[in-house]
Amino acid sequence: MNERVYIHEIIDIIGHHRAAYMQHMTANWNPIGREERNQLCFGVWALLGSTGAWPRTVNMWEHESWAGLAASFEVEAVGRGAQDPALERWWARAAEFRSGGVDRIMVPAPWARGIDELCAAGTRGAVYAHELVTVAPGRAADVLERARDANELHGRHGWELVGAFTTAMANDHEALLLWAIPTWGAWADGERDGELSVWRRGLDPVTWNRVLLVDAPLSPMRIGRQPDRSDRTEPPEASDPAGSSC
Repeated sequence: MNERVYIHEIIDIIGHHRAAYMQHMTANWNPIGREERNQLCFGVWALLGSTGAWPRTVNMWEHESWAGLAASFEVEAVGRGAQDPALERWWARAAEFRSGGVDRIMVPAPWARGIDELCAAGTRGAVYAHELVTVAPGRAADVLERARDANELHGRHGWELVGAFTTAMANDHEALLLWAIPTWGAWADGERDGELSVWRRGLDPVTWNRVLLVDAPLSPMRIGRQPDRSDRTEPPEASDPAGSSC
């Protein structure tokens, strides 16, 4: 049985610091999270601003269970401001790059793959479609099953379902679908496909918000592994994969 639990973060970035922040989260934070909290990086992405608010990143962290997440929170929620005092310097550095954000706790579909499985399979997108879907209370899990059933429909454009989650600690009304898309042309083909539009309307959503994401340079699906300490280098000033104005 799949017992994994995820933290999903949408982070507001200060100015042109997105590249530095993504480096800080992957190479600087991820080794600490793995060693001290048994937390894996599922992905860090730049949100393409032409499809949503900017500058932002989306981060996802994978925990093996609710118990594991609770243990992580127990470590974190101490010290001044409910922050681990051992990470005070790390928090201070991160604060130079970000101004705030919104987090969710998310639960994957029973059949969804974890990040190690995705990396082992060589799964990667040139771009990712990140879809937050709200439905009537109690119907979030149905969105995941319907998306799984629609794999063939999406697959004719190369869209691969790599993430299917419901939001915990809510009213079972919100789902997240994450699609890896092999090329930008394949994304455009999917957007033009009227059958996909009909399929989405058939789920009777209250809202359907799709934005595009681009892998950070050290995002696991991009490099096929977890980022580690050997990746700790200062990022080039202009290395932001989604650009500084979008």
